[in-house]
Amino acid sequence: MTLDEIKHAVDRGETVHHQSPHYVVVKDELGEYLIKCPSNDYCIGLTWKDGVTMNGKPEEFFIAAS
Repeated sequence: MTLDEIKHAVDRGETVHHQSPHYVVVKDELGEYLIKCPSNDYCIGLTWKDGVTMNGKPEEFFIAAS
């Protein structure tokens, strides 16, 4: 998934995962997109400080099956 696809999916309320179901992309109260591990609340930014380079390869992101 591209960065824009990930952001739009999260904004639509879809669950986007990174690498496994154990990591989800969330949008925090400041409007920042983060990769979060819900089991321990550890988060990293979806992108580096440049706002473009993702913390992961596009093919590692997927939308949860319903």
